[in-house]
Amino acid sequence: MITHYFQSRHSQGSHRVAYTEWGTAKTLQPSIICVHGLTRNGRDFDRLANVLAKDTALYCPDIVGRGQSDWLPQSSDYNYSQYIQDIAALLFTTQQKEVDWVGTSMGGILGMLLAALPESPIRRLVVNDVGPFISLSALQHILSYVAHPPDFATREEIEPYLRQTYASFGITREQDWQHMALHSARQKDDGRWTLAYDPTIADGLSALKEDVNFWESYDKIRCPILLLRGQNSDLLPSDVAHAMTRRGPRAKLIEIPGVGHAPALMDEQQIGWIKDFLRSS
Repeated sequence: MITHYFQSRHSQGSHRVAYTEWGTAKTLQPSIICVHGLTRNGRDFDRLANVLAKDTALYCPDIVGRGQSDWLPQSSDYNYSQYIQDIAALLFTTQQKEVDWVGTSMGGILGMLLAALPESPIRRLVVNDVGPFISLSALQHILSYVAHPPDFATREEIEPYLRQTYASFGITREQDWQHMALHSARQKDDGRWTLAYDPTIADGLSALKEDVNFWESYDKIRCPILLLRGQNSDLLPSDVAHAMTRRGPRAKLIEIPGVGHAPALMDEQQIGWIKDFLRSS
């Protein structure tokens, strides 16, 4: 695994996007792009990548404003048009014409929007705990903890906070919590610690006044979809998930008991489902 950077453009100039590269692109298998949730980063996929990279290449970007990527000077530029532009730059940088996609929450939305485009580069799509309909109340719940990230005196204080905030992820291994804490930390200029994302990514959410609905785009998708849903998810209701199995690309649904939003994809069984789906003919 190695970390690279590429340049992309926003409305006020240019910015740098970080991504980790795993495996080798010199295979017959399409490369895989893994995209994280709203406040997370590409290092969330390390366990998944370590398995899948045995026979292909993986690229796990830190979407702008997260992880090691630059922050944008204008919060209105944190939008899906910008993220799609950055992904296009990643595809150009890594010379990819066709890819498989694994997306958690925000990353799943981005994958669906890309897959709905004419001549989409996505061959197979894994959508992790998100759908084409998201209620305003679910979005407001996310906003309640995203807009004001906590401040910590020491780096060690971050892990207990993550364990409480992301208990619904279903993480069971101590080393996975430690890994998440390590890559979720950012030291501030005053020496204190906080989480590794720009709080203004929440500005767009705070402006929403109604449910999010992009069923029209979902119905245009033609590639196969594996839909993973935490059985206790508050972001992807059961009725929306099952509707996704009947409409458009007719996703294959796997529900994960005892897990909420969003499955961490650090479990061997979850990784196995993804591997089998991406490698099926």
